[in-house]
Amino acid sequence: MDSKASALLVLIAFMLAVADGSDGGGGALGASYIFGDSLVDAGNNNFLPTLSKADIKPNGIDFKASGGKPTGRYTNGRTIGDIVGEELGQGHYAMPFLDPNTTGEVILYGVNYASGGGGIMNATGRIFVNRLSMDIQIDYFNITRQQIDKLLGASKAREHIMKKSIFSITIGSNDFLNNYLLPVLSMGARVSQSPDAFVDDLISHLRSQLTRLYQLDARKFIIGNVGPIGCIPYQRTINQLNENECVALPNELALRYNSKLKNLVAQLNDNLPGANFVHANVYDLVMELITNYDKYGFTTASKACCGNGGQYAGIIPCGPTSSLCNDREKHVFWDPYHPSEAANVLIAKQLLQGDPKYVSPMTLRELRDLNL
Repeated sequence: MDSKASALLVLIAFMLAVADGSDGGGGALGASYIFGDSLVDAGNNNFLPTLSKADIKPNGIDFKASGGKPTGRYTNGRTIGDIVGEELGQGHYAMPFLDPNTTGEVILYGVNYASGGGGIMNATGRIFVNRLSMDIQIDYFNITRQQIDKLLGASKAREHIMKKSIFSITIGSNDFLNNYLLPVLSMGARVSQSPDAFVDDLISHLRSQLTRLYQLDARKFIIGNVGPIGCIPYQRTINQLNENECVALPNELALRYNSKLKNLVAQLNDNLPGANFVHANVYDLVMELITNYDKYGFTTASKACCGNGGQYAGIIPCGPTSSLCNDREKHVFWDPYHPSEAANVLIAKQLLQGDPKYVSPMTLRELRDLNL
C-alpha cells in the first residue's frame, strides 16, 4: 500500500471515529491547536516575508518526518508541540495554518498557528518585519472553526472542539526579548511603562485572548509560562558571562510575568464554566535542565549546537555557514535561542505525566482523558 492510500485510510478511520462520537480509540487526542512563537512554530513563517525563518539547513536535521530537511521548525528535530501530540495519540502533526495544504479533513487533527517573532502584544517582533501576533493567530483559528462546522456540522464540530481538542499556548518570551528589552523599538514604552505596568498589560491582553478562544468553544488549555530567557546562549554571549551565570533582568521580568500568569490561570479556571486550564511551569523545567544538565546526559547548557559568534556561539542564528556540533543530543540549546530536540523531549515528558510543580492542576494525559 502506498503512503497516499495509507494516509487516506487513516483519515477515513478518524472521520468515522469523530462521526460516532468516540475518541478514536485508546484515549487518542482528537486535535491539537497550537498557538505561540518560534518555540512551537511548525513552518508558518515559511509563508511570510519575514526576517525570522528556520527554513534553511541545518535546522530540522533530525526531523524524521521530513527526512532531515528544514520545515521551518526552530530546532534540530521536533518541537514540544510535536512531541506532546505524538505521545497523546494525535494521528498527524498539526499543520501550519498558512501552508496551502492545511485544508479539508487534515484540520481535524489540529492546526499550528505559531509564528517565530510573535507575541501577546501586536507590536512585539516588529524588528522581523512580519510575524503573526496572538491576536492574528486567534483570527486564523476563527477561520478554522468555521471550516470545522462545514466539515462536521455544528453539533459534531462543537463536540470535537470542546471534548477532543487541546489548545496549547506558548507565548510571551518575545514580548520581553523583542519588545520591552529592545531599546531601538521600545524606548518610548519603557520610559512610560514600569516593568509591572508592562506585565499587567501583557496579562490583560492574554486574558482577553484566552477568553476569546473559550468563546470559540475551546475548553482544554495548556498555558506555558516564559522560560529563563536570561540564560539563553544569546544573552550569555552578548553579556560575556561565565557558564553558570544568567542575565538577571530578563529572568526577573519573566518571573514577574510568570507569577501573574499563574494567578490568571487560576482565575480563568474559576470564572469560565467548563474550561480546564493547565499551567506549564516551563521556567523551572528549563532552569532544572540548565542547572543540572549533566544529570540528564547533556555536556553543555550554555553553548548553542548551531550558531556563530562569541564564547557560546550565541550571536548569529543557525544557518548553512554556522558551526555545527557533532553531539546534538548532548546540547540543551540547539541555537542561540531555542532548545534542542533532546531538551524538548524531556520538557514534554514532564508536561505529559510530570511533577505537579511543573504541570498543574493536572497532567496533559489527564487533560486529554477528561470527559467534559
